[in-house]
Amino acid sequence: MIINSSQNIQSNNPLGSIGTRRVNTAGGSTANASTEDKKTVEAQTQQDSSVIRQLRARDREVRSHEAAHAAAGGSLVRGGPSFTLQQGPDGRSYAIGGEVQLDVSAVSGDPQATVAKAQRVQAAALAPAQPSAQDFKVAGSASQMAARARVEIAVERREEAQPAEGAKEETSPAVETEQAGATGQFTGPSNEVSGENVAATGRVNRPTDITPSSDALQGIPETILKSNDVPAAAISSFIATAQSEVQSIQFSQFA
Repeated sequence: MIINSSQNIQSNNPLGSIGTRRVNTAGGSTANASTEDKKTVEAQTQQDSSVIRQLRARDREVRSHEAAHAAAGGSLVRGGPSFTLQQGPDGRSYAIGGEVQLDVSAVSGDPQATVAKAQRVQAAALAPAQPSAQDFKVAGSASQMAARARVEIAVERREEAQPAEGAKEETSPAVETEQAGATGQFTGPSNEVSGENVAATGRVNRPTDITPSSDALQGIPETILKSNDVPAAAISSFIATAQSEVQSIQFSQFA
C-alpha cells in the first residue's frame, strides 16, 4: 500500500524566462522601453519569490508528513519515503509530494497477529498532523482487515467450545444413573392382585384387612370372633388358613 500526497506549485513563467514587452513606436524613446522592462522584471521577481516561499513550505510539509508515516510504520515500511520533486524559479528542487510503502497484508493462519498488524497500519496511516484522503483510505482498509480477523477468532473459539459441550452431554446420563442408584430412588412396576401388593422379590405383602373364608370360620365359636380376647389356638388356625389362600392368589397371578 502506498501512502502519498502531491501538489504542484507553478509559476506563471518557465524557469529562466522573463516576460518583457517592448514598445516600438515612431518617435518612441529608449527611456520608456527601459522603464517598462524594469517594471516587468520587478513583477516577475516578486512572483518568483512567492512561488519559492510556497515551494519551501510545501517541501517542509511533505517531508514531515512522510516522516510521520515512516516512524509510525516501523518494520511495516517496505519502501520510502520517496518524493516527487519540482524545480523552483531559483533552480532548486522542492518536494511537492511523497509516498511511503507499507505492508498491509494479513498474517496467514494467525488472526490475533492480523488484528495487531492492522492496528499498526491504522496508526501509521493517521500519524501525520493532517492525514490526506489516501491516508484515510488506507486506515479504512486496515479497519476492515481487523474486523475480518476478529470474526475468524470468534469462529475458532466457538468451534473449540462445541467439543467440550458435547462431551459434557455424553457423560450426563451416566452421572444421573449413578446418582439415582446411590439414592435408591428407583420406581418399579406396581403389581396389584385382589388388593395385594407384590414386591420385587416375589413375596406377597399380607394385607392388613383379610376376611377369612367360610371354611376357616367353621368350628370357631361365635363368641371368639366378637371378643378381643381371642384364644391362641383360634388365632393360629385363622392365620394358617389366611396364608394358604394368599399364596394361591400369588401363584395364580403368575400362571
